[in-house]
Amino acid sequence: METIYRQGVRMAEELQRRTRSYEDFWLIASHLGDPKAAVLLVFPVVFYTHRRTGIAVLWVAALSEWLNLVFKWILFGERPYWWIGHSGLFSKNPPKVQQFLSTCETGPGSPSGHAMVTGAVWWVVVSFLASFFHTRTGSKILAAVPYLLYAVFLACVGLSRIFILAHFPHQVIAGLLAGQKLLYYIILYYINYIIFVSLCTLSTGVLLGIVLNRTVPECHPLLFFFRFSLTLLLGAFLMHGALQKIGVDLSWSISLAKRWCSRSEWIRMDTAPFSSLNRDAGVLLGLGLAQYWKPGGWALPWVPRTLCLALSSIALHYISSFPVPTVPPLLFYSLFFLKYSIVPQVVMVLVPGFVHLLTAKPKRE
Repeated sequence: METIYRQGVRMAEELQRRTRSYEDFWLIASHLGDPKAAVLLVFPVVFYTHRRTGIAVLWVAALSEWLNLVFKWILFGERPYWWIGHSGLFSKNPPKVQQFLSTCETGPGSPSGHAMVTGAVWWVVVSFLASFFHTRTGSKILAAVPYLLYAVFLACVGLSRIFILAHFPHQVIAGLLAGQKLLYYIILYYINYIIFVSLCTLSTGVLLGIVLNRTVPECHPLLFFFRFSLTLLLGAFLMHGALQKIGVDLSWSISLAKRWCSRSEWIRMDTAPFSSLNRDAGVLLGLGLAQYWKPGGWALPWVPRTLCLALSSIALHYISSFPVPTVPPLLFYSLFFLKYSIVPQVVMVLVPGFVHLLTAKPKRE
């Protein structure tokens, strides 16, 4: 793996050198590929466009990120920003690379959560758009446009992760292109590890998007979501405990992140593996509560739905930016869980209910 890592660092260095003027673009692409963006940005827009697809976005985002966490614990995987210093291979000729605010994630590097979750979530969106265009126009060419934009977007997200030194190329690019037959044989010829990482990144994400989109829990009872949320939490805790029992140190990546991140304030607890776990479990419980409070939701016209989107965006901005104390860790993770359990209820119940009260015509006696 040392050769692959070394070449990955050189590729990241070259990417930064050649596209330095596009730094803002790469940072935006990385932000849009963040799993939490699926919850805070993609979900409200899609939900107010098509209710079932919006619910599918949350469902797929939560389960694919949870699976990504499990894969990270099994596969480990270095990150470029810490491996450059930790390996000691570049002491005489250090690469000319730069870290960024979003570089210093504390979880293991394989597989890329951005690639895997983005691939799954956006498959749900583009498949809906393709079906919509084909139904309305009957044009297969127009229906193929969302898939083309999907491929371009995923490529941009993958390259952005390399640019900011969050992932090695084999952790994202191979995953982005694993579906192509030629590359598959090339990768198979060189090293089986890359094939596995590929399948665990975007190709796995696309597969999850296809499979989970057929099992959207719309109109399920609250108990279903409570059990599912609890299963995610207990399953991850049991696996964490079992790995520690056999001598696996799952905090190794946090230590390396703190040691090699260029600025200590860039180390954030919301990038830790347990933060992802609590976000996913909280989102699923919140989804169940939202459907429990108002089964079926409100049937609002387009203009009120646009108002809902604007109000929800403002509310989610404040929810996301609300400071959560990081000490003790148990308090942080509990509040983090609570914060994301509120998100579906705001988007599906509170804001639409408020807009409904504002715009509903009074009944004539």
